[in-house]
Amino acid sequence: MIEMKAKIERAIYEASMALDNNNWAGWLSLCDEEFNYKITAFSPEINKDMIYFEHNKGELANLLDMLPKHNTDHSPLFRHTSVYTVDVSESGTEARATSSVVVFQNMLDGVNSHLDSGESRLFLVGRYHDTFTITDGVVKFVTRETRLENRRLDKGSHYPI
Repeated sequence: MIEMKAKIERAIYEASMALDNNNWAGWLSLCDEEFNYKITAFSPEINKDMIYFEHNKGELANLLDMLPKHNTDHSPLFRHTSVYTVDVSESGTEARATSSVVVFQNMLDGVNSHLDSGESRLFLVGRYHDTFTITDGVVKFVTRETRLENRRLDKGSHYPI
């Protein structure tokens, strides 16, 4: 059980590193064919959850293939992820994990005139709520909900967080 929890933690950290490096294929390779990804936040103004983004693996692959064609802010995003909990089912075939995520954006020269060149800024704060399938010791993401504390997203937010 401890070994499986370590594999799940490693998958979460590998996903963060792949996303930091815009290694979309590497990130998607960690995901099951049934993978579903969404970004949500709670709005106290309307007292409801909001869904900013929701795609399955095929839809994500199409979106990620199109990213190089988008006019976008290329200031890199860096995730600081801390795994809080990992719970493996008794059968050992499924798991759930909750992690904290803080994303920083390193501003490139001339991207935003109101920010100094090279400045790092806090982009967002939230939690990852992940579910996994475990087959023959191989861990794959089945779902990821990125639950934000922020309710306003800036440029670059069409990238998976």
